[in-house]
Amino acid sequence: MVQGENIRLGYRHHMDVFRGIPFADMPGRFEKPTRHPGWDGVMRTTEYRNRCVQVNLMMTDTKGSEDCLYLNIWVPHGRTVSRDMPVMVWIYGGGFLAGGAMGANFLDNYLYSGQEIADRGNVIVVTLNYRVGSLGFLSTGESDLPGNYGLWDQQAAIAWVHRNIRSFGGDPDNITLFGESAGGASVSFQIITPHNKGLIKRAISQSGVATCPWAINKNPRRFAEEVAVKVGCPTDQTMVSCLKVTDPVALTLAGSLSWSSSPDHPIVSNLVLSPVIDGDFMPDEPTKLFHNAAEVDYIAGVNDMDGHLFTGLDVPSINSPLVNTPIDDMKRLLSSYIQQGKAALDQGISTYTSTWGSNPSGETIKKTIVAIGTDYIFLVPIQVALYLHAATATTGLTYSYLFSEPNRMGGIARPYPSWMGADHADDLQYVFGKPFTTPLAYWPRHRDVSRYLIAYWTNFARTGDPNIGESEVPTTWPPFTSNGHKFLEINSRMDKNYVQQNMRMRFVHFWTSIQPNLHMSISE
Repeated sequence: MVQGENIRLGYRHHMDVFRGIPFADMPGRFEKPTRHPGWDGVMRTTEYRNRCVQVNLMMTDTKGSEDCLYLNIWVPHGRTVSRDMPVMVWIYGGGFLAGGAMGANFLDNYLYSGQEIADRGNVIVVTLNYRVGSLGFLSTGESDLPGNYGLWDQQAAIAWVHRNIRSFGGDPDNITLFGESAGGASVSFQIITPHNKGLIKRAISQSGVATCPWAINKNPRRFAEEVAVKVGCPTDQTMVSCLKVTDPVALTLAGSLSWSSSPDHPIVSNLVLSPVIDGDFMPDEPTKLFHNAAEVDYIAGVNDMDGHLFTGLDVPSINSPLVNTPIDDMKRLLSSYIQQGKAALDQGISTYTSTWGSNPSGETIKKTIVAIGTDYIFLVPIQVALYLHAATATTGLTYSYLFSEPNRMGGIARPYPSWMGADHADDLQYVFGKPFTTPLAYWPRHRDVSRYLIAYWTNFARTGDPNIGESEVPTTWPPFTSNGHKFLEINSRMDKNYVQQNMRMRFVHFWTSIQPNLHMSISE
């Protein structure tokens, strides 16, 4: 028994909110989660619980607790108590290093509050915690420290929702996962693992999939040994038993990433605490597991300048209108992504400069660097995931989108240039309805784009078709199929002319031809 809080939203219109329900017991160090033993009487679930142990933004300290496997639920009610509602389960991003079920908090306005989605889309929203950083993903690549603990936490929460959500008015046979960045990649790991058969009906990956270059660590042992050395553990056969009794704060700090980057050592290559192919949760390369998602309806998409956040750290001059960015910086960044020798690099340079003319403007060079980062880190691997899903789907439908609402700081505040599109994570505020929660901080067009996203997402959760449900949409979004690669561009100005096809096909062909893990027969 749990007791949450009931919020009145209007006449015959209210919402139950449950904060901090345990979905598993406090996890053992480097162990899979286990079921919660339960409790006597009624548990009051009115306070959010700690996020899992993680580094702060400056990587100088930690916050959170090892006792962190809790979830939150929002249930909207009308004249009668809700039943058989679609359920949407949110998985947060944060590079597998940080994040929490509630997201950033400003004056009790939590980024990942499910209230607006639940209310506007008439769905149940669940947000969950999972272990991150060393405690969530450290691995030797062997059975003594297999890794993927954070993915097992997510899976335990999904299984808990499937078992218990009927008691809250939800339909256990209509669960939609959605997540962004590392959360979007997590969503795709959860639908391609064999461990979730029959638990997930639909899924939405925003700016992240299992095929992204940062989503799988191919050499986990090397980093585990680096962490061991930092915390004073040996790197021989006693390493794992030593790590298991090491202070969690020390372990987490030892697993932090370096913020220093350059075109030759891009920041994305520092994201090494990520899932691994463990022979259990991930029995094989992600590209070979899409048959497990054959019956899952799937939306995946990208922000048009998703790479800006990362390339701005690697090549800071792209954010300075008064400083020229050398063409050499573009070539160095491309070279560090490609790592396939001179012929592939030359092909990449000619692909990205083909429209430059003889004298490209400074802005053109800067935008090209952002495009290279966006394509390599997000857009191309997401296209590959869409192709694989569409090619292996039986009953599952596939949908592709490009989010392009310009960043609100573009041209107003540094470090945002006036030409900015949608940066990484810019979609989150709209998906969670912030323009309605804090109307003074937004323009009417931002409420439009928020309304569109919530309508498409919740219609999709209800019916498997983003166009059909309880919410009106601005234009019909056609499915992505193996022979018609259609996608919807989403922004505040959209109409039927925003349906397009073959997203950045030249660049998709270039990257898939040189990246062995993405190499696949993408039909023309």
